[in-house]
Amino acid sequence: MAEDWAVDVKKYVPGADDTAIAGIVRYCGIALRGKDSSLVSFSDKEEVTRVRDNFLKKKLGLTASDADLDTAIKAVGEKLKGDRTKNRVTVYYLLAEHFGKLSTFSK
Repeated sequence: MAEDWAVDVKKYVPGADDTAIAGIVRYCGIALRGKDSSLVSFSDKEEVTRVRDNFLKKKLGLTASDADLDTAIKAVGEKLKGDRTKNRVTVYYLLAEHFGKLSTFSK
């Protein structure tokens, strides 16, 4: 899938960090190869739990309550509401930015 992830991220964050985007793309790896797995479904409870547990808690090391993390995920979902496809890279970028963790991917 030849997708320019940075273009989608920059629709929401015009000055987005290209190094951080590339780091998130590396982190997502094989998940970005399939159309379904490259998207986040905010209406799927299992998907939201996966984003919270695997990305926010494990990758970013966040220790906030599930309710607080779910609120942040919901806020990103609202921000992307007008976009039919919610790209995983964009969702992760916005969450990492929200929590001040973009440096995790800028190495």
